[in-house]
Amino acid sequence: MAHYDLIIRGGTLHDGTGSEPRVADIAVKDGRIAAIGEVIGGASEEIDARGLLVTPGFVDVHTHYDGQTTWESQLAPSSQHGVTSVVMGNCGVGFAPCKPEQRDILVKVMEGVEDVPEVVMTEGLPWNWETFPEYLDALEARQFDIDVAAQLPHSALRVYVMGERAARHEPPTAEDLARMRQLTAEAVRAGALGVTTSRNMMHRTKAGELAPSLYSEEDELGALAEGLKDAGQGVFQIIPAPMGDARSEFALMRRLAERSGRPLSYSLIQMPTGDENGWRDSLAALSQAARDGLEMRAQVAPRPVGMFYGLDLSFHPFVFHPSYKAISRLPLAERVARMKDPAFRAQLMQEHPQDTNPVSLATVKSFRYAYAWDQEANYEPDLGQRLDRRAKAAGLSIEEFAYDLLLAHEGRAIFYQPAANYRDGNLNAVREMLVHPRAVVGLADGGAHYGMICDASFPTYFLTRWARDAGPEQRIALPEAIAALTSAPAMLAGLADRGRLAVGLKADINVIDFPRLRVHVPSVAHDLPAGGRRLRQPADGYVATIVSGTVTYRNGKATGALPGRLVRGQRVPAAVAA
Repeated sequence: MAHYDLIIRGGTLHDGTGSEPRVADIAVKDGRIAAIGEVIGGASEEIDARGLLVTPGFVDVHTHYDGQTTWESQLAPSSQHGVTSVVMGNCGVGFAPCKPEQRDILVKVMEGVEDVPEVVMTEGLPWNWETFPEYLDALEARQFDIDVAAQLPHSALRVYVMGERAARHEPPTAEDLARMRQLTAEAVRAGALGVTTSRNMMHRTKAGELAPSLYSEEDELGALAEGLKDAGQGVFQIIPAPMGDARSEFALMRRLAERSGRPLSYSLIQMPTGDENGWRDSLAALSQAARDGLEMRAQVAPRPVGMFYGLDLSFHPFVFHPSYKAISRLPLAERVARMKDPAFRAQLMQEHPQDTNPVSLATVKSFRYAYAWDQEANYEPDLGQRLDRRAKAAGLSIEEFAYDLLLAHEGRAIFYQPAANYRDGNLNAVREMLVHPRAVVGLADGGAHYGMICDASFPTYFLTRWARDAGPEQRIALPEAIAALTSAPAMLAGLADRGRLAVGLKADINVIDFPRLRVHVPSVAHDLPAGGRRLRQPADGYVATIVSGTVTYRNGKATGALPGRLVRGQRVPAAVAA
């Protein structure tokens, strides 16, 4: 009689392909799925999954764990939401390649673009690499609770090749372009899953300087594309200019896909202002590209793309007021006590925000469009409860109205602003984007935006909002929803050994109590290096998460097991590559 490492008994299996579910057992041996059906035999451990969903582990193709993987083994919050594989290095930002004298530039870029505090990186990053292959080697020596894969970030590459000229946004020379092309191919051959860049003018350092990859002309982006072509593998990931013309931005991306001969994925959102049909124009062009045989995919967020405000977070209405800056480094309780002083309040109300970063100032101003959260994570708030409307009804300025609200719960009150994907106060545009045949659920940003965004809960939200709680006219069929979190992103990233439940594939599996599945309101934890803060957002309903046949989470609690490893793309020997 066969003996297995693990048997999951009697669950309702969704295999990740979109096929109808069936009740069956799954047996695991040596990290792989060994049998599916009526399994005869025993195991070192069995899980009773009767009445529960059994799915492949979720694959998240848009994260920023580039730093966290070097100082931490638990890649939460992603690993708390059924994710078993992540792809990092998105948006053109990361920490490799990097010469010692360039470290400060990359830290400042990551601090501004992805809201990772400088002190956290200064304390946490070991910098035991210079080249991108060396960075992969450093990660390969580490263990995690989920698998990680990396992409080559354009800003780091540009700085590595051009030094200070890159930060000054000088144009590259022909030699620079050739070097970028060569290093892109080198990184992919060493195991990078692709190369990434950004054209988003909001991507700036904390001081307001644009990230090095911005303003790059098409010849430079083309050098990256040709590096992929030389390597014969990898994906080109890009953030197009959000406020740019959708047609011209897509035309550029199409030319890059044609130039590389490789898949390309890009971020697609409904902007809160500007061209209201830009996302539809992009989808139409995406459909045409598919008909023309191009492998292009849109990464779509399943809910509003927004951010949180609060006294213990990165932004709130008074964060740039001179009087608040003077107390900003005090412990939260002391700040709250000072703010309760009527004299301090009166002084603050007379001041105006001061900062060198126009994006940061705009973010503070946008607080007026936020909503107060209490016990429930409400991502579809009633427009009538928006803070500016409540302030107007009360006959107060937004600053006067918000002041006492910020001090609620001893200064731990949280406010949510749904920016993109919520232009009309509903998610109709989101659904239209999600069901496009060339869309992939993405943009979760795990490992970044520690003090303003917590979207790594996307998988849980996607399943509850679209596959369980939506009305009949909006609901996405559960088999299709699970495929959207598993096989579809795995296919985009080139991870063919996961994302499906099939004999011989990697045993990355979720056991889910679907009726109980829910996300909680985020809370702040000060558990990063140097005591840095981050948002945590746990979930209910995950009975077990399994990575390479090992249970990493039981009922939402980490087991401490670390079966996750670095995943490299297909490595091509130098002699063959030449």
